[in-house]
Amino acid sequence: MRTSTRAVALTGTTLALIAGLVACSNSNNSSSSSGSSSAPPANTKVGILLPDTASSPRWVSADPNELRKQCTDNKLTCYIDNANGGATTMQSQAQALINQGVGVLLVTNLDSGSGKAIESLAKQHNVVTIDYDRLTTGGSAAYYVSYDNVKVGEDQGKALTSCPQVAGKPAVGYVDIDGAPTDNNATLFAQGYNSVLSKQTGWTKLAEQTGNWDPATAQTVFTTMLGQHPSLGAVMVANDTMAQSVINVLKSQSLSGKVAVSGQDATAGGLDNVMEGTQCFTIYKPVAGEADVAIKLAGQILSGQKPTAPATIKDPTTGREVPSYLASPTVITKANVAQPVKDGYETAASVCPTPALQKLCTENGIHTP
Repeated sequence: MRTSTRAVALTGTTLALIAGLVACSNSNNSSSSSGSSSAPPANTKVGILLPDTASSPRWVSADPNELRKQCTDNKLTCYIDNANGGATTMQSQAQALINQGVGVLLVTNLDSGSGKAIESLAKQHNVVTIDYDRLTTGGSAAYYVSYDNVKVGEDQGKALTSCPQVAGKPAVGYVDIDGAPTDNNATLFAQGYNSVLSKQTGWTKLAEQTGNWDPATAQTVFTTMLGQHPSLGAVMVANDTMAQSVINVLKSQSLSGKVAVSGQDATAGGLDNVMEGTQCFTIYKPVAGEADVAIKLAGQILSGQKPTAPATIKDPTTGREVPSYLASPTVITKANVAQPVKDGYETAASVCPTPALQKLCTENGIHTP
């Protein structure tokens, strides 16, 4: 059974105080002898819809934690829901948030069809929507806040060709394990890394298939690929959770560390694999680059502003130029593997939970507790 998880950024006591202040304001206005009244306090409610808990650990802790912090810092009342992979669940959560009176809704869709329906519903109730991390193609979001996802893919492609397992080789056979086809980000990642690898002299794509952002699917897909192409030299896998499945299969065949494996998200497991040499790199996209921008933007919208975004992204379905805020990613290899921990994106405790990993962490500049 799928359940909904919700976190409220401000405490019940704070909400009660806000309600009391509103009541006092209304009372004072109604008794004013001049007959004039001041404007009511601006809506401070923001709804946040996150997709699942399986595709990446970021949706479990990194994003919710940073979003809560930013909501508190910006004095906004934020409600964070996770749909646990259910599009119908997310639609119900959206309706509930709209009923609660949110003025802005951040949407990380599970697929563009359901995301579009949510944004249409919000628009009917004068709720402004922001696409968070994933563009809802065909949707009506006022803004899009994410990373430059084509560049993410380009960085993945360039980094893969530099992995020690393949660097300098005249011929390399590789396979792609893409993210879910329902996620526009996966399309952009693939666009980026395919644009690099297709031009790489001596590199030949042997197979390409989706892993659906699902570790079990990725494992099944890669097992088949490896069986058909046992001499492959590299795996362009779209994120760390699927990369772990690929590494598990390689370990079972005594090939771990001998095949170049990519990743993304700078998860604790991904950083461990980078230190161990079983994963060549991961892509670091600090949540602050998205959450801080999105919540500040929500606050500006609620205060009646109409911010001008520094960029636009063309919706491939409608051709609409969506006002966008796009951050730049960082490639993490063994040389800078400590950076996400130093930045507070991951904790030393999560990256270095065992004596063996604690030793690796110390060797790579990660200071254990």
